[in-house]
Amino acid sequence: MRKLARDNEINLAGLAPSGPGHVIRRADVEAALGVGEAGLPAHEATPSRGPVHVDRGGDIRIPLRGVRKAIADKMTTSRREIPEVTTWVDVDATALMAAKDQIKALNAAAGIGLLALFARISVAGLTKFPELNARIDVVAQEIVQIRDINLSFAAQSPRGLVVPVVHGAGKMTTAELAAALRELTELARDGKLSPAQMAGGTFTLNNYGVFGTDGATPIINYPEAAMLGVGRIIDRPWAYEGQVALRKVVQLGLTFDHRVCDGGSAGGFLRFVADCAEKPALLLAKL
Repeated sequence: MRKLARDNEINLAGLAPSGPGHVIRRADVEAALGVGEAGLPAHEATPSRGPVHVDRGGDIRIPLRGVRKAIADKMTTSRREIPEVTTWVDVDATALMAAKDQIKALNAAAGIGLLALFARISVAGLTKFPELNARIDVVAQEIVQIRDINLSFAAQSPRGLVVPVVHGAGKMTTAELAAALRELTELARDGKLSPAQMAGGTFTLNNYGVFGTDGATPIINYPEAAMLGVGRIIDRPWAYEGQVALRKVVQLGLTFDHRVCDGGSAGGFLRFVADCAEKPALLLAKL
């Protein structure tokens, strides 16, 4: 852990410890590097250092070190330690899209987009199903349901995929969530995220639909226990009020650690998210 921090010029004193007794763990250092995996191919990120060369056979060889190695190590740890399951559902998001447009018309300055709305729904879902806002304490052999909801989300940066964290998301309004997401996204794009802004996440929201994909089976952002994936929203034929109509349809996927809960809780969370996306007014009844 110390070597990883030293090799990547990470100041351990500036990290938020997640281990028992406020001990800094390797996962905290990895989080500071922004090495959360959100289901994208390995070639999406760029190595932070090391010579790229062509071998005798004409193949390009890229050293696996620095940030890229930390990403690989974290993905391997997640896949090795977490028995993950992915479940998904197709959702008619026409009403959610309409709600977004109505909010924009009423208060454009708030900048509340789809990511903020799904963040709002996710927070409400985690409040209802706290089993998914958790991690496994391997040493103590305990499931730790975390009090605060710190929402991680996937973002692109000059050094590849990073996972900023909206700390205290569970206590924010929708407008506050939108502002926090926007600020952290801009910092990610500028390569200015601090280690503290990439540490301490408890659940990840991953909008891979921006890449034109419908779904994915992502690797969980270790040591978190679950991730909600949002695919692209496109017009599709849909049974609506007894007829076939073109509706705005999205595939939502939940990948979860089967150690922290069973399929009932995971399915309940995903169904809650889907119901809120289909009928946003339901969300108001839960707040």
